[in-house]
Amino acid sequence: MKKTFFILLFLSLMAITGKAQESISLPAQYQQMMEKILDKIPVISTGPAAQLLKFAQSMIGTPYRYASSNPNKGFDCSGFVSYVFSNFGFKVPRSSTEFAHTGIPVKLENAKVGDVLIFTGTNPRVRKVGHVGIIYSIDNGEIKFIHSTSGKANGVTITNFDAYYKSRYMKAVSIIE
Repeated sequence: MKKTFFILLFLSLMAITGKAQESISLPAQYQQMMEKILDKIPVISTGPAAQLLKFAQSMIGTPYRYASSNPNKGFDCSGFVSYVFSNFGFKVPRSSTEFAHTGIPVKLENAKVGDVLIFTGTNPRVRKVGHVGIIYSIDNGEIKFIHSTSGKANGVTITNFDAYYKSRYMKAVSIIE
């Protein structure tokens, strides 16, 4: 009898607690604050590039590995970009140099999320292709791109298109139409 009483008491308390949680909502000021915060988060894409970038983002943290396009071992820059696009049926080259002759060239101001950025190697004075990445987001003209780097992150990461990368920038190409 005691056991039945405690079980009923427990179930009653759980039901009351559940109802109480349903009626609780954030005060209006916090709802407005959350809406403002969420509005500031850039949307990575709403078009065909969205799935591609979501897949690319799942590779963040994969280590850098020279001359590799194997996610189990690591990626170099072109191995990463090639692997991502190939997974969606795009025929793209394996080397960063060949990316300069692939796709449709676009002016940087017309580039869109999912386009490929082509850079020099680590020395911006040597104007020879040596690095590639995929535009991840564009928010108020600020570009972020996802790539595999041998630099500080030493692997797949998202990086700001800052002064250093602007000095290395060579061109942008569109693979996704």
